[in-house]
Amino acid sequence: MTRTVTVRRLATATAYGGGSVALGGAALVALLREEARAARRNIESRTTKGDPPSGDGIYGQTARNGRGRPIVFTVLGDSSAVGLGVTRAAETPGVLIAAALAELAERPVRLVRLAKSGARSPDLDDQVEKALAEEPDVALIMIGANDVTSRARPDVSVRYLADAVRRLTEAGCEVVVGTCPDLGTIRPIAQPLRTLARRWSRQMAAAQTVAVVEAGGRTVSLGSVLGPAFASDRAMFSVDEFHPSAHGYAQAAAVLLPSVADAVGAWPASADRGVRPIRRGTVRPIEKAAARAASRTGTEVQPAEVRGSDTGPWGAWALLRRRRPPEIPTPAQAEESAEHR
Repeated sequence: MTRTVTVRRLATATAYGGGSVALGGAALVALLREEARAARRNIESRTTKGDPPSGDGIYGQTARNGRGRPIVFTVLGDSSAVGLGVTRAAETPGVLIAAALAELAERPVRLVRLAKSGARSPDLDDQVEKALAEEPDVALIMIGANDVTSRARPDVSVRYLADAVRRLTEAGCEVVVGTCPDLGTIRPIAQPLRTLARRWSRQMAAAQTVAVVEAGGRTVSLGSVLGPAFASDRAMFSVDEFHPSAHGYAQAAAVLLPSVADAVGAWPASADRGVRPIRRGTVRPIEKAAARAASRTGTEVQPAEVRGSDTGPWGAWALLRRRRPPEIPTPAQAEESAEHR
């Protein structure tokens, strides 16, 4: 079955309440359950207790950009949005992106982190309710890993995500969703569960893209940024070997920043010059766009129009973009660099 067909089936399930990806064979199911329990025990025994500080507050309040109303930036989702695995607020993705966004926009940015460790897509409802009270300009959502590990029905998960995006966009907030990461890179997960985890997470990411774009948001693929580099470099993982390290979060923030900045008009067009495109901006039917983006690092997908229409004979149109991630050093790297000046 091709990725496009898989996405179409999951997208149809989202719309009509269909089922999840099935597993065959009682023996295989029993094996997978035992591997999942073993992996969960391994990860929980090493996981850092407690979330890192939120880092909520104003960033970029300097003589150059300290005037004017701050951009309100809310971060929603699960432990990946929280920054579980690091101990300093400055190492979390919300703070890394907020500080960089303030520089790009030349305006202060007010960060509000509402993400919760352990959250699944249904938990977005409460987070969105709190976010709307902050009147956000742009929201970043990172969700999906816990839906996959708990084997939640993909159609149910993406329906909650689509509802969250729709509520935010209808309130005038731009929405960027970092789609489900590639769980096939997690070392405590043994085979054959690791291969299935990779397949499930990519299918979830593709289904999320369909739902988010149709709801008016944009997605950024985190599958590969949490894939080959993480799989080959232990420095990308925290001590639990499940959540990213400070270096890993900096890499993810660099991939997400261009889309967050572009959503509020702060990403310079010159930054994308010379980037080898997916032919720099490729418009495709949403299902094909989602299938392509699911396994390509940093691919952004957002709504598009063709000849004045946002839909075609195969459904909604979507624009795929590749952007050059900026360098976002970790606080430790920044301090080391300053010492050597």
